[in-house]
Amino acid sequence: MDSATAKTEEYTDNQVHPMAGQTMSGSDMIVEVLAQEGVDTVFGYSGGAILPTYDAIFRFNERHRPAGAGDDPIKLIVPANEQGAGFMAAGYARASGKVGVFMVTSGPGATNTVTPIRDCMADSVPVVAITGQVPTHAMGTDAFQEAPIVNIMGACAKHVFLVTKPEQLEATIRTAFEVARSGRPGPVVVDVPKDSQNWIGQFQGSGLLDMRGYRQRMESLRSAKLSDRKCRQFFEMLERSRRPLIYAGGGVINGNAAEQLREFARTFRIPVVTTLMGLGAVDTTDELCMGMLGMHGFAHANYAVEDCDFLIAVGSRFDDRVAGKVAEFAPLAEQIAHIDIDAAEIGKVKSVDWAHVGEAGRSLRQLLRYGESMGFKGEFQPWLDHCTALRERHGMDYDRESELIQPHYVIEEMNKLTDGRAIVATGVGQHQMWAAQYCDFREPRLWLTSGSMGTMGFGLPAAIGAQFARPDALVIDVDGDGSLRMNLGELETATTYGLPVKVLLLNNCGDGMVRQWQRLYFGDRFSGSDKSLHRKDFIKCAESDGFEFARRVSDKAEVTEALKAFLNFDGPAFLEVLIDPEASVLPMVGPGAGYKEMVTGDWITPRERPLQPRDGDEQEAPDLF
Repeated sequence: MDSATAKTEEYTDNQVHPMAGQTMSGSDMIVEVLAQEGVDTVFGYSGGAILPTYDAIFRFNERHRPAGAGDDPIKLIVPANEQGAGFMAAGYARASGKVGVFMVTSGPGATNTVTPIRDCMADSVPVVAITGQVPTHAMGTDAFQEAPIVNIMGACAKHVFLVTKPEQLEATIRTAFEVARSGRPGPVVVDVPKDSQNWIGQFQGSGLLDMRGYRQRMESLRSAKLSDRKCRQFFEMLERSRRPLIYAGGGVINGNAAEQLREFARTFRIPVVTTLMGLGAVDTTDELCMGMLGMHGFAHANYAVEDCDFLIAVGSRFDDRVAGKVAEFAPLAEQIAHIDIDAAEIGKVKSVDWAHVGEAGRSLRQLLRYGESMGFKGEFQPWLDHCTALRERHGMDYDRESELIQPHYVIEEMNKLTDGRAIVATGVGQHQMWAAQYCDFREPRLWLTSGSMGTMGFGLPAAIGAQFARPDALVIDVDGDGSLRMNLGELETATTYGLPVKVLLLNNCGDGMVRQWQRLYFGDRFSGSDKSLHRKDFIKCAESDGFEFARRVSDKAEVTEALKAFLNFDGPAFLEVLIDPEASVLPMVGPGAGYKEMVTGDWITPRERPLQPRDGDEQEAPDLF
């Protein structure tokens, strides 16, 4: 437990903050609450409307910095731009499970964070953004660097607070953390006019805003308990099943329920498929893990979904990248169960037969205990054998004989060296999918990617945020040339703060995923996606930003040795690999298509036919059951 966390718990238990009753500015109150909430890192870019709070952080660190050489109690990390700050806070939150914090000025500073706020909302990531605002009396006058943040962010964030009464500032900041981390996590924005930051008042040391309805809903979620009747119904469905399958999503990671999911799957011997955001919910090397499903999921994972007769969705939402053709998703599933913390997700896309709204970990633990108490023993070995056969017959593969460097090979070799224990962040595009397919993740919170929003430029700042959250971890940004360009300025941030982040650039001289779609659906008309004439020298860029290890590889024979040197380098390292520009991400289920229409390409073996119905309620798979 770090000192900041210890202080937070002490204040919560005793309800007395050592600064309670003292007179201070609103900006000092903000910083005291940040410290009380256990915040050790704030990402952000300064400006006129937020300067009082930046100054308060400086003064707080002066007062509380350990004697001699030591880190600031609240590190202030300055990125190249505000979008980078937002993604750094998101990377910090995703890697640690704590609330990430970023702080920016008004107007363009705040509007530059719209994308990370929406990204965090889409992927349920808890962050608090504190934005400066023009003084209250100037709001609505088109003052210098004014923007209507409440209006802009209201559609993107979990909640937005505008502090118009400075005496509520302290409670507002504290409440923002409560809202960000409770229930389904998400981003909260606090817009603080400059006069509220400069206001002088008495610090209370405790207290929250009155949000009675919200807290009642959160309490009902926390206390939601499965009744014996619902548990019995679940196990009656499981008892009738011959081919159950768990479909785990990002909610398992966000809800810290990976341990309970793994125990549930192991106890009842049920295989698991995960979404892109659910990678790491189960150890990807475990025999029960069938890997990622969906548009670019493993063929064998998608075949398992086609074949299952009981689908158990946990912390997942049947989104379009998983269930493109909803009516044909899990076509043989006679029953579908759904556990989620958000009631709005139940039945939103796919009708289900059994549902429970509550915390995933608590719900799985209750089901596990009930099943053990009734002595449930599922007879699923034939189904497990079938899943093993699917893996063996339809596993991932690529052109291993090509003289060109295949990106799959690069990731595969990297994975051998990291053993699935590194934190891997990505941008968005082909490289993102290759990393998802060929990297192992032994634990949750090792995989950081922009899932729902698909935001290019996410990878590098997210990796930087993750390195601050977990300074002893090996953190790798697997990126593409298109994505890396989006926030290329953050290379300097890594070296400025001496972070040992590793940047692996898979360069195919173009927007590879867009080109893949243009090949498939637009007659090879590569409109706007060909970057072969661009003059960017990424190695010179990395060197100019202070990377002492900056190397380019174009020979397949050099890949493994280069990766070893890259990963073992003591400090920030940059490795560019020139890959086959025609390499595709496969399998692929086209937009709006079903798994029966999955394209596996030349190197992944498709099956001749899926499980077929026969007379009666049972299904069969020739040669497997």
